[in-house]
Amino acid sequence: MRIGIDLGGTKTEVIALSDEGQALFRHRVNTPRDDYPATVQAIVDLVTLAEEKTGQSGTVGIGIPGSLSPYSRRVKNANSTWLNGQPLDKDLAQALNREVRIANDANCLAVSEAIDGAGAGQALVFAVIIGTGSGAGVAINGESRIGGNGNAGEWGHNPLPWMDEDELRYRQEVPCYCGQQGCIETFVSGTGFGIDYQRLSGVHRKGAEIVSLLAQQDPIAELAMSRYEQRLAKSLAQVVNLIDPDVIVLGGGMSNVDRLYQTVPLLMKKWVFGGECETPVLKAQHGDSSGVRGAAWLWPLQS
Repeated sequence: MRIGIDLGGTKTEVIALSDEGQALFRHRVNTPRDDYPATVQAIVDLVTLAEEKTGQSGTVGIGIPGSLSPYSRRVKNANSTWLNGQPLDKDLAQALNREVRIANDANCLAVSEAIDGAGAGQALVFAVIIGTGSGAGVAINGESRIGGNGNAGEWGHNPLPWMDEDELRYRQEVPCYCGQQGCIETFVSGTGFGIDYQRLSGVHRKGAEIVSLLAQQDPIAELAMSRYEQRLAKSLAQVVNLIDPDVIVLGGGMSNVDRLYQTVPLLMKKWVFGGECETPVLKAQHGDSSGVRGAAWLWPLQS
């Protein structure tokens, strides 16, 4: 069987999958924040538990909110900052007495949806997480594309393209944690959606609250959403111009806003070179299970 771990900032989840993709076991625990040794032990405990409950041993794949440097073989770019600089794959391989595979959590989303989700059967899948933060991953023929620098799919830390005057002001007002300004993540994450609503209204609300106001035809919520749709469309159009994926899959909290799947594909045409674009933009079929399933699928069938 294949064991997947989704290592999040607050929760860590394990899944055990059969070769057919059937979930044999799932369990979730709180992530030991700011404690690297305890985080390693929590992963080991989850793998052990999955094998005890199923009576089978398995390969282990792990999705993390960062990536492994191909040069130092240590974690980098993780917003769970206690992982940065740590040889996570080496430490886990030693503790579990087997090789482990590690990939960015958005790459795991891409793999999951490419194997048996919204992008099944498509050669090039671009998968986007639009949640608290915003990242993306690339799957080619069902396998994660990591890249020579370990940065493939780091869409959220490129600048928002074709900025208007208000977006230029936003860039100055809302810096990104990565140290740059104007990153796509600061605009199209759920956090960015909430910040823009607050800029328009003077009131702080969570994304779900703002979305609920749309049903009441609240004009400020509608303005915030229309601006969000434009920004997401521009950002995805740039991806089409670069790699022209067969399908774009959305995951994360904002992916549950159903109107995005009607509005964004139409808006993208304005910024796609040549004005032609029929690239499907689809909701992740496995929802919040995609990351942990994709981690399990880091070991392909022929392994």
